[in-house]
Amino acid sequence: MGVVVDPGVPPEVAGLLRANAPLLSRIRAGWVPPAETSSRRKSPSSAMLLAATPFVVALMALLLASRFAPAGFVLLGTYVFIVLVKIASMSEVPEDDRPQERGVYEQARWYDGRYLLPEDFDQEARAVLTRAQRAIGSVLRSHVNAEGLLDDARNAVMLPAQEWEIARLLAKLSALRLEHRELLARGIAPEVAAVIEPLERALVNSEAAVVARVEALERYAGHVAEAERAYHARGQIEELRARLPRYEELLAESGADKLAVPEIERLAEDADVLERTLRRSVRSAHEAFRYLEG
Repeated sequence: MGVVVDPGVPPEVAGLLRANAPLLSRIRAGWVPPAETSSRRKSPSSAMLLAATPFVVALMALLLASRFAPAGFVLLGTYVFIVLVKIASMSEVPEDDRPQERGVYEQARWYDGRYLLPEDFDQEARAVLTRAQRAIGSVLRSHVNAEGLLDDARNAVMLPAQEWEIARLLAKLSALRLEHRELLARGIAPEVAAVIEPLERALVNSEAAVVARVEALERYAGHVAEAERAYHARGQIEELRARLPRYEELLAESGADKLAVPEIERLAEDADVLERTLRRSVRSAHEAFRYLEG
């Protein structure tokens, strides 16, 4: 599982957050990118090099015009080398100059509380969230949804909202469970034990309620899977029915039509059965979807 984002976050920002889970973990831990990124100040060495250029040029001219011309050539070569090295170092992007990281940091701060990281969930919560994401993904990726046999518009809105709500509750549950375990690890006085029991029941009941949501999603995904199988089977039958005249022609020409026509005609009956199965599966999926809305 990766980053879970509130569906109300703009898609381009949500994509940026999902693609940078490790960086978001660093940001949450307190990492802050350097404030100065796009425009860098000139280093003192650059300013000194620039200021010394007229004097160096004048000195080289004097040396080249005198009997110390070899020394002038050496000075010229050394200075050119220093300038080239400095230009190369100025063209490199400093390690801390990362506009991408700055952008992720700003969006993470702006949308703080509207995304959840893998570390927000304990092991039990991760397993439940993975089940929910698997069910939602199977529905949204199905052909029956893409073809509009389901309510694709409502699926596109409601299912991500379900994922976020389930993830939000599981993250809160994980945090409370961690606090509860830490409290128990320190030891509980007998007077506190009576208070602890209702809190533990609250955790158990809350988890059961979230799991019930996930099971409803899985039932919905199961109905969609049945409709998907019927959809593909119907397509294959329709393809065979389109070829039926060629088979009938071959059988008639070969004189074997009396033996095989009943079997071939059964294709039409199978197609009708699959059509009814598909419609029944879609109706069941719609009923399961209405249960989710409730």
